[in-house]
Amino acid sequence: MPPVAFLFPGQGSQVVGMRLKLGRPQPEQQALFEQADTVLGFALTRLIDEGPQTELTRTSNAQPALLALDVAHAYGLRARGIEADVVLGHSLGEYAALVWAGVLVFPDALRLVRERGRLMEQAAGRTPGRMAAVIRVSYDDLAAVVAECRTHGVLEITNVNAPGQLVLSGETAALEAAARMVQERKLGRAVPLEVSAPFHCSLMQPVADAFRERLAGVPFAAPRLRFIDNVTGKPEDDPACIRRKLVEQIVRPVLWEQGVRSAAALGVERLIECGPGGVLAGLAKRIQPGLRVETSEALAAAG
Repeated sequence: MPPVAFLFPGQGSQVVGMRLKLGRPQPEQQALFEQADTVLGFALTRLIDEGPQTELTRTSNAQPALLALDVAHAYGLRARGIEADVVLGHSLGEYAALVWAGVLVFPDALRLVRERGRLMEQAAGRTPGRMAAVIRVSYDDLAAVVAECRTHGVLEITNVNAPGQLVLSGETAALEAAARMVQERKLGRAVPLEVSAPFHCSLMQPVADAFRERLAGVPFAAPRLRFIDNVTGKPEDDPACIRRKLVEQIVRPVLWEQGVRSAAALGVERLIECGPGGVLAGLAKRIQPGLRVETSEALAAAG
């Protein structure tokens, strides 16, 4: 069988009732959600099923909720006879990829993303800033805009998602200046993102420093599958390097386009978005148009 990659989505995919799209319930999935409620000490599953959406969207809740959903979708694929050879996750989705690769055990990953979300919520209050998706602009053109706008404050390219799909993160004045410049020069379009802080940029350094301490006592194993990280967009199999890169990921760009290209270079011919929604599948089609791209939700709906 041709190699398969699971693509695990990150924050932004959460929606109340998203468990309904898992398809036919599997015992492993039910056990997973029961374990999540026990480990976290509150009814995460009820929040996923019933909301309210405002509470589910809180970063400290959305991150463990999406981790659980991503891993549950992987169990659903396994029940259909589909196994991964390569795993990669977008931002928060890296934790689901690491669970599926055997690097982290699920309870440890849950506690980590809950703490990661809590630290990010705190950062939102003391680190004002914004993010914006920038469409149809080349990396070099956007880098030139960023260089000009840094006189207004911190501004960085923080996601390289696909050709013509980049993300800016930084202080509000600098980001707004860049958005105006993109429009005035008719380079493309800047779309503000509904996020609480300027993630994946140097303004998040206090979060990274605190999270490094939290990671110190958590055991990491060597991956049993090929794992591609966000920081380099390349395969990584050293547990110590994976631990370090999870800290770096908080303040460095997500190199998603490079990650998908690395999966293709490993011989992957089938990419499956493994979690709620289809954003990563859409990006993958633009990055590697010759590959077979699907979503776990569509496969579950098809039975």
